[in-house]
Amino acid sequence: MKVQVRYFASLREALGAAETVELPEGTTLAGLRDALVARGGAHAQALSRQRALRCALDQVMAEEASVIADGAEVAFFPPVTGG
Repeated sequence: MKVQVRYFASLREALGAAETVELPEGTTLAGLRDALVARGGAHAQALSRQRALRCALDQVMAEEASVIADGAEVAFFPPVTGG
């Protein structure tokens, strides 16, 4: 299945605005993040498990255990801070 992955804030600077990713059926948000980290390089650094990140599935905040459907849009972004 194909999903659109969008990046925001510092992730966008490191990885670009978006990309399309092929995944096996039944992949969760955690599985997608781990697959992207496994690519190494900028993906491994930007999406590292050592970094606090939020994710949304089809424009709704979601937990990493959420299963992704074919054609879904996934967004990754750092937690919002005030200032």
